[in-house]
Amino acid sequence: MFHGPAQEALGYFPSTGYHCELYNNPADFFLDVINGDSCAVVLNREDTDGEARETEEPSKKDTPLIGKLTEFYANSSFFKETKVELDQLSGGQKKNISVYKEITYATSFCHQLRWISRRSFKNLLGDLQVSIVQIIVTVILGLVIGAIFYHLKNDPTGMQNRAGVRFFLTTNQCFSSVSAVELLVVEKKLFIHEYISGYYRVSSYFFGKLLSDLLPMLPSIIFASITYSLLGLKPQVEAFFIMMFTVMMVAYSARSMALAIAASQSVVSIATLLMTISFVFMMIFSGLLVNLRTVVPWLSWLQYFSIPRYGFAALQHNEFLGQNFCPGLSVTTNSTYSYAICTGKEFLENEGVTFSPWGLWRNHVALARMIVTFLTVAYLKLLFLKHFS
Repeated sequence: MFHGPAQEALGYFPSTGYHCELYNNPADFFLDVINGDSCAVVLNREDTDGEARETEEPSKKDTPLIGKLTEFYANSSFFKETKVELDQLSGGQKKNISVYKEITYATSFCHQLRWISRRSFKNLLGDLQVSIVQIIVTVILGLVIGAIFYHLKNDPTGMQNRAGVRFFLTTNQCFSSVSAVELLVVEKKLFIHEYISGYYRVSSYFFGKLLSDLLPMLPSIIFASITYSLLGLKPQVEAFFIMMFTVMMVAYSARSMALAIAASQSVVSIATLLMTISFVFMMIFSGLLVNLRTVVPWLSWLQYFSIPRYGFAALQHNEFLGQNFCPGLSVTTNSTYSYAICTGKEFLENEGVTFSPWGLWRNHVALARMIVTFLTVAYLKLLFLKHFS
C-alpha cells in the first residue's frame, strides 16, 4: 500500500483520497485505511461508488479498496524511485529464488550476541517467583539428602552410602534438564520468526543460548555445596572443587543433549519422552545398577554414550581414592579378612574404575566431547531448519 519515508506517509494517504481525522493517531489511521474501517474510507467509498451498501459482504467491499491503493502506489513516485534503486542494486540481472531468501544483517555478530544474551538473562530473571521457588526446592532437597546420608562413616556401610549419593548427584543433574526441553521447543517458534525477519544470525542466537544456560547451573552448585558439607565427604579443598566441576560438566552435558533434541522437535511431549527414555538407559549403564564388566559385549558399547557413567566414575575416583574404610584392620596380616574391601583403591578396582590420574580426567574429556557433539548437532539443526514455507 505504501513504501517510503515515514514522515511522508501522512501526506501520501490524503493524496489517495483518505484524510486522517483530527486528533487521530496516524498509526491507527493507517491500519484503519488498510482494513477498511476508517471513516475516511467509508466516506471515500460512498463518494466513488454510490452503490456500495452496509449489507455488502466484507470481501466484496475490501477488494476495490485494496486494488485502488495498490494501483495508486504503483503509479506513485515512491514506487518508481524504489524500482530504480532495486534495478541498480541487482545490476539488471534476473533474480532467482535464492536472492529473495537471502537474509542480510545491519549489525555485527558481537552486537547481536550481546543483546540476545541480555534478553535471555532478563527472561530468566524476569519471573522471580519461579527462580525463587526453584532455589528453595533445591535447598530443601539438599537438606533432605544431607539428613539421609548425614556424616558418612569410614566403614563398609560408608562405601555403599558414598556410592549411592554419588549416583543420585549425577542422575539428578540429568533429569533436572528435562524441564528445559519445553522452554526450548516453545522458544524455537520465536527464533524462526526473528531469524527470517533478519534480526540476528543463527550463530548469534546459538551462542547467546549457551551463555544464558550458565545461569540455571546455580541450583546445581547450591545443591552440591549443601550435600558436600552435610555428608562429611573428603575434607580437601581440591576434592570439593573437582566434585563441583564434575557436577557442572554433567549438568551442561545434559542441557546440551536437551538442546540437540529440542532443536528438531515441535511437540513438547515427544521431546520430553525422548529425553526421559535416553536418561533411563544412561542410568542403567552408569556403573552402579550393574557392573559394566559383566554386560554382554553386544550391549556393553552403550556405556560409552552414558552421561551419568562418566560423572559417576569421576565422582567415585575423586572421593574413594586415598580413603581407608577399615580403620585398625590390617588385611595383610589377618587372612580371615583377606576378602574385605578396605581401601578406596580396592573399591575402585572392584568397580572397574581406573584409579590413575588420567582415570579421573578422562571422564571430563569424554563429557566435553559429548557437549561439543550435542551442541554441534543442535547448531546444524537450527541452521538447516525449514525457515521458509
